[in-house]
Parts: sequence; C-alpha cells; structure tokens
Amino acid sequence: MRKKIHLKKKFNFFKKNIVMLIILLLIIMIFLTFNFINLKVNPILLDYAEMEARKIASIIINDAINQNITDNLNVDELFIITRDSNNEVKAIDFNPIIVNQVLTKTTLTIQNNLKYLEQGRIELLNLTNNALIDYNKDKLKQGIIYEIPSGVIFGNSFLANIGPKIPVKFNLIGDIVGYINTNVMDYGINNALIEVTVVLELSEQVILPFVTEKIKINTKVPVALKLIQGSVPDYYLNGLNSPSIALPIN
Repeated sequence: MRKKIHLKKKFNFFKKNIVMLIILLLIIMIFLTFNFINLKVNPILLDYAEMEARKIASIIINDAINQNITDNLNVDELFIITRDSNNEVKAIDFNPIIVNQVLTKTTLTIQNNLKYLEQGRIELLNLTNNALIDYNKDKLKQGIIYEIPSGVIFGNSFLANIGPKIPVKFNLIGDIVGYINTNVMDYGINNALIEVTVVLELSEQVILPFVTEKIKINTKVPVALKLIQGSVPDYYLNGLNSPSIALPIN
C-alpha cells in the first residue's frame, strides 16, 4: 500500500515537472518568435510599407500641385521685376501675396486629402478622377493604403504572393511645410532662366499590425520657368582660350 502511494507521489511530481517544462519551452519559443519577427520580419515589412506610403503621398502632392499651381498659376504674376529708366532689369523678387496664397491653398489641399485618406473618407478627396485608379477603393475606405503579402519575408519570388495579407495604414503627423525655391541659370546672351520649384515637407507614421515607424517625405516639384531678357551687348566675348597672335607693325 505504501509502495503504491509512493509511486503515485512520484508520478504526480513527474507530471508537474513535465507541465512546467512544457510551459517554459512555450515561453522560450514565443520569445524567440517575437525576437525573430522584430529582427528579421519587421524591417522587410516596413520597407514595403514605407515605399507604398511615399508613393501614395507623392500622388496626392503632385495632384494638388497640378490643380492649384500648374493649371491655374500665371507665372508672370509670381514675380515682381524692377527696371530702370533704360528698361534694364534691376531686381527680381517674388510677389509675396501670390506666393502665400498658392502655398496656403496647396498645403491645405494636401493636408485635407491625406487626413481623409487616413480616415477612409475617400468620397471627400479633392483629386482628379484617375489619381488613385490603381488602388482598391474598398480597402481605402477602411484606411488601408496597401496590403503586403506575408510571403515576401522569405525573399523568394515564388513565395512572394502566398500567405495572409498584412494591412498598411498611415497617419499624418504635424503640419505640412511648403516653400518656393528657385534656380537661376544663364540662358543665351545676357538672359537668365529662372526655374521655380515647390518644396513640400511632411511627416507620416506608417502603421503595421506589430510595428510603426515615422518617416519624413521631402518632395520637390518644378512648376514654372521664367525667361528674363536683358539687353544684348554691342560686343560679346565668350570662350576665347587661345593666346593672341602678334601682328607686325608697319
């Protein structure tokens, strides 16, 4: 009788140890799995998510610039050109009223569109008809801009499209900063060609089920060219690199 009781105690002790060992192994496996996901999987997924977030943000930015600047801006109104009594150009400056109006309207359009897209309210987007033609409208209504096939983590083209889809969302962080940049180039004789570029800077938070990341987007879009003509000089000397030839004096 005592022997049976002793064997029963041993069996219960062994059973408890097996259970504890299994629990410990499960904890270790979970820890290793999350560590693998954090070190190997998340960077791959974030690369895809960041690329898609930049892509759709660029579409919205370019569309807003085309609507508010390229199609509606009179380039001559953008500059204030000061000339002297001989009609020579003395100074060139921006028209601050026009610049502020253009930048304010453009940045507000971009900010609203990104917020509507973030919230899935695509019916309120102020975009041209085909701007988001390559995107799934039903997914956009859920705030999902892209779905990454989980098979991409294997790095094999044959496995890239297998497995469940991982949704990608984003949030606009802070305000959009916009300003006008110019580049002045020589053009012909005594002329200058001014290239006008709109520069927009914004920050987004890319959101995946297991991780998030903040990214900065800096977009430069050329919007106009302005030729400033000066007077043609009586004499024009350019590019003479050979030495002068001495002529005999009679």
